[in-house]
Amino acid sequence: MPDLVRRTYAQTGKSKSTNELGMREMQERAYSKRDAQYLLIKAPPASGKSRALMFIALDKIHNQGVKKAIVAVPEKSIGGSFGHTELMKYGFFADWNPDDRWNLCTPGGEKSKVQAFLKFMESEEKILICTHATLRFAFEHIDESKFNDVLLAIDEFHHVSADKESNILGSLLHSVMTKSDAHVVAMTGSYFRGDGVPVLLPEDEAKFDRVTYNYYEQLNGYEYLKSLGIGYHFYTGRYTGAIPEVLDTDKKTILHIPNVNAGESTKDKYNEVGHILDSIGVVEKQDSQTGVIYLKRHTDGKTIKVADLVDDMKSRDHIMEYLRNIEGPEDIDLIIALGMAKEGFDWPYCEHALTVGYRGSLTEVIQIIGRCTRDSDNKDHAQFTNLIAQPDAMDDDVVVAVNNMLKAITCSLLMEQVMAPVFKFRTKQSDEDKSEAGTLKIRGFKEPKTERVEQILESDLNDIKATILQDSKMLKALPGNIDPEVINKVMIPKIIQEKYPELSNDEIEQVRQHVVVDSVVKNGEIKTTGDKKFIRMAGKFVNIDDLNIDLIDRINPFQEAFEVLSKSVTSQTLRVIQESIEMTRIQMTDEEALLLWPKIKDFVKTKGKHPSVSSPDPLEKRMAEAVIYLKRLRREEKI
Repeated sequence: MPDLVRRTYAQTGKSKSTNELGMREMQERAYSKRDAQYLLIKAPPASGKSRALMFIALDKIHNQGVKKAIVAVPEKSIGGSFGHTELMKYGFFADWNPDDRWNLCTPGGEKSKVQAFLKFMESEEKILICTHATLRFAFEHIDESKFNDVLLAIDEFHHVSADKESNILGSLLHSVMTKSDAHVVAMTGSYFRGDGVPVLLPEDEAKFDRVTYNYYEQLNGYEYLKSLGIGYHFYTGRYTGAIPEVLDTDKKTILHIPNVNAGESTKDKYNEVGHILDSIGVVEKQDSQTGVIYLKRHTDGKTIKVADLVDDMKSRDHIMEYLRNIEGPEDIDLIIALGMAKEGFDWPYCEHALTVGYRGSLTEVIQIIGRCTRDSDNKDHAQFTNLIAQPDAMDDDVVVAVNNMLKAITCSLLMEQVMAPVFKFRTKQSDEDKSEAGTLKIRGFKEPKTERVEQILESDLNDIKATILQDSKMLKALPGNIDPEVINKVMIPKIIQEKYPELSNDEIEQVRQHVVVDSVVKNGEIKTTGDKKFIRMAGKFVNIDDLNIDLIDRINPFQEAFEVLSKSVTSQTLRVIQESIEMTRIQMTDEEALLLWPKIKDFVKTKGKHPSVSSPDPLEKRMAEAVIYLKRLRREEKI
C-alpha cells in the first residue's frame, strides 16, 4: 500500500549543529527560558530534551538558588538518558554528574527506593533520578514544603492528568505547585493525552512558560535522514500471517505487537512472537549472556540478530542491557516489543517502525515514529507502517473496527500537519499589505489578542487538530457529508469550547480561525508564477494576496487529507467505512427496508452492481441505504 504521508527534508544539519555552549538548536531555545519557575518543553523524540534539562537544572542549582533536582521518568529504562554526561568539554560551565547511589532506576523493589528518595531529600545531595511511580509513592510520606527550592523535572509529561481521582501524578503536581515554591520543568513529545482528559488544570497550565520545537524543524535540520513515510497495510485473518508481507528484515526494524487487550491480539503474546520468528526463519540459538536470538532466514540462509522484549523473564534484563550498549547497525536487526521500546528508547539505526493495531493517541503515534527518526549514517529514509485488520462489513464488531481504523488513520493524516513548515498568519490591513516569506496576510483574520490564546496557538495547535479529527461527529462530517462552513463555524468552535471552557467567545473565534487557516494552508499546494504566489484550495488556485477569511471558511480544512485516504485504501474497505458512517444517519423502518429488498435484487441483476449511497438517483440511493440498514438488522439478529 502506498504511503499516506511522505515528506522529504532539506538536510540542513541545523538541528544537529551546536553553539559555543555545546547546545543544539532546541536546547538553546529551552535554555533561553531557564529563569522560568514553570517551564513546558514540547519537542519531538531525538531533539535532545534530556540534555536540555541538564543545562537548565545545572544553571538553576549553580545560579538560581535551587538546592536539588529530581528527574522523574515513566519507566526504568529511560533513566539511562540522564546518566553521567560531559558538557564542559563542549563549552558549558559544568558537567552533569549524578551520583549512582541516587539513580533509583535500577533493579529492586519500590519500598527500598522510596526510603532512598526520603533519605535524599534530607541530605546535601543535588541530583536524583527516579520513576514516576517512585515519586508518587514517596510523595505519600513527605510534606509539600520539602519541595521548596527544589527543581522537579517530569519527563514524558503527557502521563500527567488533571483527573485527581485517577491520576496521582497530576494531583501531586498540583499540590507541589500550590503549596511550595518548587521549580517545575515538564518535557514531552506531545501534550495530547488521547483520552480527552486535560493534562493540567487551566489555572496550573497558565503558569507555564512554553518552548516548542516541532517535527519539521527537527527532521529538516538532520544530516543524513532525507525522507519519512507513513503508511498503512490492511490484513485479514490473524496479523501474524501478514507480517512477511510488510516486514523487510534487511531494514533495521522495531515491531510493536498489539496489547493483549486489543482486538488484533490472539491473547497469547509469547505464541505470537513464536509465529513471527517462524515466519522469518529458524532459531539457531539464544545467547545466554546477552539474550540475543540468532535467526537463520528462510529466504537466503542469512543469520539476523533479534531482540525479544515481549518475554518478561530474566532474559529481558540481559537483552535490555545489550541494547543500551550497542555500537553499530550490525549489533541488532529486529526488535520485537509490546509495551516497551516506545518512549525514550534510543536505537538510532532503526529504519522501520512496524506497529500492529490502531493507535488512537497522537502521542503514541509520535513516540513510535520517533523510534525510527533518529539521524544516522546507515539510512536516508525512515518508515512507519501501521498494520491493521480490514473490517468485514458482515462482522458483528464492524462499527468498533471501523472506528478504530479511522482513529489510526486520522492520527497519521494529522502527522502530515505536524511535519509541515510553520506559517505565521497576520491580518491584511490594505491592498498594499503583501504576504512575505513564511507569513501570510489574510483579510478579516483575527490575530490572537490575549496571552492565553497565544500560548494555546504556540503549543497546542496540533493537539487541537487531533481532538477535532478524532471527534465522532467530525469523522462523519469530514468526507463531505456536511457543508464546510458548518464544519468551520459550528462544529470546530464547539470542540474548542469543550477543550478550553475558560475561553471567551472572542478568544474561541481567534483560536478557531487559526486552526482552520493553518489546516487549509498546509493542505493546499503553493506555487510561484513570476513574482506572485498562488495556493490551491478546493481545486482552484488563488492568489495568496487575495486570501480572506470568508473564502477560507468555505473550504473543508481536512478535505485534502481524506482525499489522500480515499486513494490509499481499497474500494472495499472504503465502502465499509462509508457504510459505517452512513449507518448512523439513516432514518428507515423495518417495513420500508423489507419492501425495498425485491427491488434491490432486481437492481443488482439488471445493473450488475450494488446500489450506491452516493448515487444522484434518489431511488438508487434509498435502496443503498436499505441495504446498509438490513445489514445492521442482520448483525443485531432482528432478521
